[in-house]
Amino acid sequence: MVPRLKSKYEAEIRPTLQKSLGFQSVMRVPKLEKIVINVGMGEAHTNPKAMEACLAEIGQITGQRPVKTFAKKSIAGFKVREGMVLGCKVTLRGHHMYEFLDRFINVALPRVRDFRGVNPKGFDGRGNYNLSVKEQIIFPEIHFDKINTIYGINITFVTNTEVDKEAFELFQAFGMPYRTAGK
Repeated sequence: MVPRLKSKYEAEIRPTLQKSLGFQSVMRVPKLEKIVINVGMGEAHTNPKAMEACLAEIGQITGQRPVKTFAKKSIAGFKVREGMVLGCKVTLRGHHMYEFLDRFINVALPRVRDFRGVNPKGFDGRGNYNLSVKEQIIFPEIHFDKINTIYGINITFVTNTEVDKEAFELFQAFGMPYRTAGK
């Protein structure tokens, strides 16, 4: 079954963006390529159980098994040695990506405390959007009673466009609730 946001993109969003941005070719229209979910846990090397719980929770949220991330070099000030586990990440593409985006926009973001919209300044100048979630408990797959540690999640939305304005319009069409200037 085709995800709801993917069929919406192909039927409504892509033709609308092609017309509004003035592109001749449909291949120039901004498109979401992948979503990268990253968790950095400072206590991962001292508390392996917290890392295992984090891997399980990110797996539940995304529907894919996360990959552990390791330290590239030693930093004595942080008591980190090269090769130590520091966190985990998941890269979503295709159907999983659109299903995660749909759940994130329509279910998870409204569960954030005092939510007034996501920051529109999260673009990196190359058409990609970054945002951080302070707590993993906003996702409905996580049961509040079973968590040991609350940690933040970094989410990167990678598009095929190099222009932030085009990517902004793409995410707005998907329904990303951006914070307005007055708030």
